[in-house]
Amino acid sequence: MRLNEKVVAIVGAGQTSGETIGNGRAAAIRFAQEGARLILADRDVDSAEETRAMLKADGFDGTVVNADVNLESDCASIAAAAVARHGQLDVLHYNVGRSEGDTEVAALDVEQWDEIMSMNLRGFYLCSKHALAVMRPQKSGVILCISSAAALASGSNMTYKTSKAGMNALVQSMAINNGPHGIRINAIMPGLMDTPMAIERRARERGVDRGIIREERDRSVPLLGKMGTAWDVANAAVFLASDEASYITGVALAVDGGVTARVG
Repeated sequence: MRLNEKVVAIVGAGQTSGETIGNGRAAAIRFAQEGARLILADRDVDSAEETRAMLKADGFDGTVVNADVNLESDCASIAAAAVARHGQLDVLHYNVGRSEGDTEVAALDVEQWDEIMSMNLRGFYLCSKHALAVMRPQKSGVILCISSAAALASGSNMTYKTSKAGMNALVQSMAINNGPHGIRINAIMPGLMDTPMAIERRARERGVDRGIIREERDRSVPLLGKMGTAWDVANAAVFLASDEASYITGVALAVDGGVTARVG
């Protein structure tokens, strides 16, 4: 198994309700299948417990941590839980994000800007800060984040795009600073994905059937005209967390069916 006995903290291990599986839950399942010991962090404890129940049904398990990434003390508690439960932290997988309420600059309230930036970028910084405090003495570790192809592509979600571009820049900076400590840091940039976060909100806001949203998004994907799934993102995360990616750091990996190939 590619992650046998590795301790992996997944931030955002629950998910938005919907018809399909989300990135955090899919990652938890794939990491468990590869032998990882899991910390399942989420501010929605019930959703994290649902993820744990799915794991247990397949013979796996995890430790649920109630954590709001807007609070530094909660971010610190994620790394602390890994050490308390398993004595180490090998992988931090930051899978939290939001775009709801985003719009163009002239129409955006500063409160919305702050909320999106806090969850997407500031929370990643805080969780990484406390993970690094554990990983540096170990002289090993992996930090991953779910960025977005929106960091490169054009679109109306201005704050979301800016926050995800900031995540990519933070990944590069941390990779350089922590390479001498044996720590690898990478981002994953999903494109148009069939996940609850992507589909449910758009269908609700526009008052249309989910199928319409899916058809529109499918048409924008070069590869087979089909959105990806959370499993595509989770498989990329497993690879980047594993020793197969031992010489890869500071990278923002697009998992997007060719969407970002159109940029420029």
